[in-house]
Formats: sequence, C-alpha cells, structure tokens
Amino acid sequence: MRQDIIDIQNALSNKIIGKANQLKLAVTCLLANGHLLIEDLPGMGKTTLSHALSQVFGLQYSRIQFTSDLLPSDMLGVNIFHSGERDAQKQFTFRHGPIFSQVVLADELNRASPKTQSALLEAMEERQVSVDGVTHALPSPFFVIATQNPSFQSGTYPLPESQLDRFFMRISLGYPAWEAEKAMLLQKDATAPLSQILDEDTLRRMQQDVSSVHASDAIIHYILRLVSESRQSNEYPNPLSPRASRALLQGAKAWAFVSGKDFVTPDDVQAVFVAITAHRLSTSSHQLNQTQHAGLVDGEKLSQKLLDSVDPLAA
Repeated sequence: MRQDIIDIQNALSNKIIGKANQLKLAVTCLLANGHLLIEDLPGMGKTTLSHALSQVFGLQYSRIQFTSDLLPSDMLGVNIFHSGERDAQKQFTFRHGPIFSQVVLADELNRASPKTQSALLEAMEERQVSVDGVTHALPSPFFVIATQNPSFQSGTYPLPESQLDRFFMRISLGYPAWEAEKAMLLQKDATAPLSQILDEDTLRRMQQDVSSVHASDAIIHYILRLVSESRQSNEYPNPLSPRASRALLQGAKAWAFVSGKDFVTPDDVQAVFVAITAHRLSTSSHQLNQTQHAGLVDGEKLSQKLLDSVDPLAA
C-alpha cells in the first residue's frame, strides 16, 4: 500500500505542479474520511484537483455548480410521479441527484443560498439524505470537495462558523511559483485523464488502517493542550470544538499513514494543524464590513500562533 500512496502523490504532482504539500493534505483528508474545503481565487486548479483525486482512486465523480437559484432538490434529487393505465403503475419513484456520487465537487459553495448550503452540509454529516420522509443512503466512500470564493467577492453567502466546523480541512492552492507555472504551460497532455491506481475497496481498507495507527497518550495530551489553550486564551475568536480535537487526532493518524508510519509523532500533528484549525479559529468575514477586510484576522496566522504557544514535550 505504501508504494500505491507514493504513486498517487506522484501522479497528482504531475497534474498539479508545485503543490506537493497541498496534495498530500488532500489525500490525507480523503484517507481520514473527512471532507475538504478549498478557498481560493478562480482558476487556481481546484476543479482539476478534485477530478484528479477521483481518477487515481477510481471513484465515481460528479460536479455541482452552486448558484444563488440552486435548490436543495436540484442537488439531492426529487420524487417523480409516474402515471399508467393501471393503478399499480401509478407511483412515485426517486430520481437521484448529483450528490449520489463518491466524489462530489461542490463548486463555489458560498454562492448558493444558506438553505442549499445547509442541505449539503447535512448530507456530509449524516452520509444520507431524506426526501419526503424517506431516507436514502449515500455511496461509500463519500468525499465532498467544496470550493469557496473569497468572501469579499460579490454574490457570496459566507458559511457560518457552525458549518465551517464540519469541514475536516481547508486548504488553498495559491499562485504557482515561476518554474511550476512554466512547467504547467509546457505540458502537452494537461487535459489527459489520470490512470486509476487504486480501487474503492482498497481505499476503504486504507481508511480502516488509518484508524489503527497508534497514537500514544503523549500525543493525545498534546492535542488536548492545544485545544485547551484555544479555549482558555482570549486571543482566539472561536475556540476549537471537540469535533476539531477528533479531527486533529484522525488527521495526524492519516498523515502518519501517508508518510509510511504506523504511529503518530508530534510532527504529524503539526503538519495537519493549520489545515484542520484555521477555518475554525478565525472570525468569518461577514462579521466585518468591506472597509475592515484588510484587517481581517488571518486564520492561518492564528493557528500557527496557537501551535507555537504549546510545547509538544511538556508534561
């Protein structure tokens, strides 16, 4: 399995050049059975990343373009009435929406109304949807990659903190370096699909193996000191929830697994800490007006400050 992980990272790196750390975080998020939020400007490769992940893992893929007029039923599905000559043929059948895929790209999530956002986030949390009182299970594995435009752009409905907390990780690809962008421009097969490396059964086994990675009491105490510091200090607008502490443990295990280890070290916790906590710690920009945006508290800086304030070797 270790060689498979290396092959996956190499294939993704050939597709999205110069973003090895972000790609490793995305794979870590999938193996941890979480959901990924990518916040970035348009054209940075968010859609390419989501499609590439589905290809190398051999997963069914769908893309939902979120707009202000998108309804929950457009995403979840709807019951359709069929009329026939006989009464037995007159019945409702459920037509599945695009959310019934193993990898779902929720493109520009914050352009949809809060009602539609909530419908997606409920499906992410429960791994099922209910339509007209009937529950429909979502596929397994089920991985949502949501993209979000910066909230200062027009036509956005910022995700509230309670919904941001449901995303396992948030990453940003950002602009490529000069040499990486040059290599991208010289690619001759940039649109060619990636070859499948794993199948869904192997992915499920890997997700189970991640939970078996050993985390000592010292690691768990380190995580507890980090989340406790966020709650006891007045420097963090939104202290970390128990969901965040569970995500830190599972994320550190997944990072260790991707790195070829069967135990967690403090370095693994530190590697995933900012991606898991930055969107949880920061104040959402809808609480500030446009003139204050330049002074918006940076979640990544808050996360790094919290990480630096706690000694991993302390008793």
